Amino acid sequence: MVHEYRSQPRLSPNSNEEDMGALLAPRLAYFAAVARHEHVTRAAAEMGVPQSTLSRAMVRLEQDLGVTLFARRGRTVSLTPAGRRFLTAAERALAEVERAADTVRADADPAAGRVAFGFLHTMGSETVPGLIRAFRVDHPRIRFTLVQNYGEAMIERLRAGDLDLCLTSPVPDAPDLVARRLDEQRLRLVVPDDHRLAGRKRVRLAEAADETFVTLEPGYGLRRITDDLCAEAGFKPRVAFEGEEAETLRGLVAAGLGVALLPPPAVPRPGVVELTVTAPRAVREIGVAWLDGHPDTAPVAAFKKFLLSRRGHLLPKEPSPPALGDSSASA
Repeated sequence: MVHEYRSQPRLSPNSNEEDMGALLAPRLAYFAAVARHEHVTRAAAEMGVPQSTLSRAMVRLEQDLGVTLFARRGRTVSLTPAGRRFLTAAERALAEVERAADTVRADADPAAGRVAFGFLHTMGSETVPGLIRAFRVDHPRIRFTLVQNYGEAMIERLRAGDLDLCLTSPVPDAPDLVARRLDEQRLRLVVPDDHRLAGRKRVRLAEAADETFVTLEPGYGLRRITDDLCAEAGFKPRVAFEGEEAETLRGLVAAGLGVALLPPPAVPRPGVVELTVTAPRAVREIGVAWLDGHPDTAPVAAFKKFLLSRRGHLLPKEPSPPALGDSSASA
C-alpha cells in the first residue's frame, strides 16, 4: 500500500528559505542513503543509526515538505517522481558540502594549508615577496592568497573573514582587533629634479607649505599621515592630484605636478629627488593585525609567529636618498 502524506508543512507562513534549509539539511544524508539502497534497514546500517530513527526521519521529512518522497512496501521503498527530483538536488547539495569540507581541511593542513594575507600596495614589490620567501624556507608547501589594498579596506576584509592577517599602516586600534607594531618606515619629501629644493639632502616640512601636493585618496593610511604631518608642521597641504598608488604619485612628481610625502621606492625613480624630512619626525608605523578571539589554523599560526619574529627588521634596508647637491637644511 502506498501511504499518502497530506499534512501541510509544519513551517509557519512567515518562515523563509533559510528556515527551510536549516530544517532539511540534517536529513539530506539520511534521505540520500535510503534512496540509494531503496531499503530502510540497509540504509540505517550504512548510516550507523537505528532503523526506527531513519524511518521516523523520512516521515518527518515528507511532513515538512508536504509531499510524498517514497512509495513503501515493507522495508523496501522506491522514489516517487517528486522523490527523484528531490534526490537530484540533495545529491548536489551534499557534494557541495563535501567539497567545502575538503577545502577547509586542506586549508588547515599544518604542512600544506593556506594563509589569506593582506598588505599595503607599497609593501608589494619588495617587502612581502621577501617575507614569503624567508617563511617558505621552513614551510615550503604552505599556500598564500594575497590581497593588496589600502588599510581601511583590508580591515573591512579582515572583519568579513576574507583575510587571516594584514600588514597595514597606521597600526589599527579597535576593540575587535589585535594589532602588533612591527617596524617603522621613514617618509621622504619627493620633489622634481628641477625643483628649488632638489639640491638639498634634508628639509623641514614647513619649507614645503606653499607647494602643491600630490597624495593618495582620503581613506588611505598614508594620506592620513600626510595630513597629520603637515598639520604638525603648521599648514594644510594644497592638493592638486589624488591617486591610489605611490609609484603613480612619483610619476606625477617627476612630471612637475607637485611634491609628495612617500615611503622609499624599491628602485630609484628618475626625475625625482627624495629628501630627508628633519621636522616633524616623518615616519609611518607598520603593523600586523588580526581579529581578536578567532582561533588560527596551524598555517596561520605559523605565519603569524614568523611575522612577529621580524619585529624591528621587517622592512628591507633603505637605500640612501638621491640628491643633486649636498646643501643641508637647518633642522
